[in-house]
Amino acid sequence: MGQIFLVRHGQASFGAANYDQLSELGYEQARLLGQWYANSRQSFDKVINGGMARHRQTADTCLAELPKPLLADTEWITDADFAEFDHHEVLLRHCPEYADAVAFKALLAGHVDPPRALEHLFRAAMQRWMSGWHDSDYAEPWPDFRRRCVRALERLDTEDREQITIVFTSGGVIATLMQHLLGLQDYQVMDLSWTLANGAVTKLLQRPGQFTLGYLNNYAHLEWLGQPGSVTYR
Repeated sequence: MGQIFLVRHGQASFGAANYDQLSELGYEQARLLGQWYANSRQSFDKVINGGMARHRQTADTCLAELPKPLLADTEWITDADFAEFDHHEVLLRHCPEYADAVAFKALLAGHVDPPRALEHLFRAAMQRWMSGWHDSDYAEPWPDFRRRCVRALERLDTEDREQITIVFTSGGVIATLMQHLLGLQDYQVMDLSWTLANGAVTKLLQRPGQFTLGYLNNYAHLEWLGQPGSVTYR
C-alpha cells in the first residue's frame, strides 16, 4: 500500500515581524527529522510542500540530511492547498486590537500568564471562524478551508500501491484531515491542532479510494535525538 507522511513544519518565528520563517529551533527540529529518516534509509517518491516559506524551509532542511541517492528520483511539488489558514485574519476578526502590534502585546502583558491568555484568545477566535455565523467576514471561511484540505489529500489518491509521499504542511491542515478521516467534530479539530508538535509526523496508509491512519503526531525523533526543549507546540 502507499504511504503518506504529513509533517508539521518546524517552529516558526512567533512574535517576529514575519511569522512565516523557521526559528533557530525550527531548523533544528527539521534536521532531527532528516537524521531520523537518514538512519532508517527512508526514501520518497514525491515531496510536496504547502507553498509557505516555513514549509519549504522545513522540507529543504530535513531532506538535506538524507543521502543524495535516496532522493535521486524524487519528484518535488508545491501544492498551495496544503497551506495553513490565515491565522492573522482569524485572530484580527475576533480581536481588532491585533492590528496594532504594540497595543496587542500590551493587552497580553496585562495578564498573569500571557501565553495562556493568547491560547484562550486564539481559541475564541477559532470558534468564531468555525461557527458559520460570520463566514462573510473571512477571505476563506472555515468550510472553504476544510474543502481545500480534503481536495489536496484526494489528489494523492493513486493506483500506485507502493508510492511514498512526504507532505510538509501545518497543524491546522493536519487536524482538518484527521477530522475528515476520523469523523471528528469541529471543536475536536481545534483541540487536536493544539497538541500537534512542531516537526511531528502523521502517517497515512493509502489504497486506491481509501486513506487510513497509520499513526498520529509522532515526534520520537525529537525526544530521542534532540536536547531538552526540542519538543514545541507553537
